[in-house]
Amino acid sequence: MNIDDGKRLEPADHAPLLEIDGLCVSARIDAQDYPALDNISLRVGRGEARGLVGESGSGKSITLRASMGLLAQNLFVTSGAIRFQGRDLLADGGKSLATVRGTGIAMVFQEPAVALNPVMRVGRQIVDSVAWRRGWGRRQAREFAVELMTRVGIRDPQRWVDAYPHQLSGGMRQRVMIAASIACDPALIFCDEPTTALDVTVQAQILDLFKALQQDLQAGFLYVTHDLSVVAAFCGSLSVMYAGRIVEQSDDLRAMIAAPAHPYTRALLAAAPRINGPIQRLQGIAASAPPLTERVRSPAPPLVEVRPGWQVAATGDDEIERFSSGRQA
Repeated sequence: MNIDDGKRLEPADHAPLLEIDGLCVSARIDAQDYPALDNISLRVGRGEARGLVGESGSGKSITLRASMGLLAQNLFVTSGAIRFQGRDLLADGGKSLATVRGTGIAMVFQEPAVALNPVMRVGRQIVDSVAWRRGWGRRQAREFAVELMTRVGIRDPQRWVDAYPHQLSGGMRQRVMIAASIACDPALIFCDEPTTALDVTVQAQILDLFKALQQDLQAGFLYVTHDLSVVAAFCGSLSVMYAGRIVEQSDDLRAMIAAPAHPYTRALLAAAPRINGPIQRLQGIAASAPPLTERVRSPAPPLVEVRPGWQVAATGDDEIERFSSGRQA
């Protein structure tokens, strides 16, 4: 994977826009509680695009949904804080979440065919909430929908504004979802694997659109994906999850990919296919984490700052010392 292929925008402002501190979420199954997220802490600044990667079931999407107040009925936050622009969204029982959802914070879901209402015209779905808030009539709302569809690259929006989701291609449906997410000019956009179901050409177009929105809106992005090439193309910072925990994160994606500190991060990067260099057998990720020290196997290993803006779950004193001093293996 060549991280120089993507032309990412550098974060304009690293002042915390989103702060997640010590977030823990549990799942209740048959009257028994099981941990789903364990002590998640991360930051997203204005104009920053942070990738959140990890294998399926690691807790990436739950992190987004907890931050939006969209957890399933059997999932609940047990501790921690979620602050948006300095405001604790969990302090008042979630009432603050309802006020910022869709306005200050927006979500682009993985599958628009499921997220969009199949019996509602797409133009109305794009602007329904903002039109209600601003007291717009049908004509004014329709004009704004056309404007947003143009902005996200839908050709001939006058033709498609009154269409139903099933009449649009997968790429067009995803653009409709993005148009709906930016209708209220959010400061923060969550992306839950929004390009997974798209072919590579449309995927590249959607990423270009996100880059343009990042520049135009100066919005922060928290981008969940399992595709490391997407992270390399769009994100400037990275958090890696495993089994409901963050095991490594850095404000400098390039440095972290060049010399990952945690064994799981190294294994994850080694499993990515490469198109340059000698042909090698593709490495897989085992069902369990790579062999770790006893310190890692202890409950909730602490995140240690090995360099400014770079944190690693403890992998043994020698490893931490090596990275803290800047020595390479």
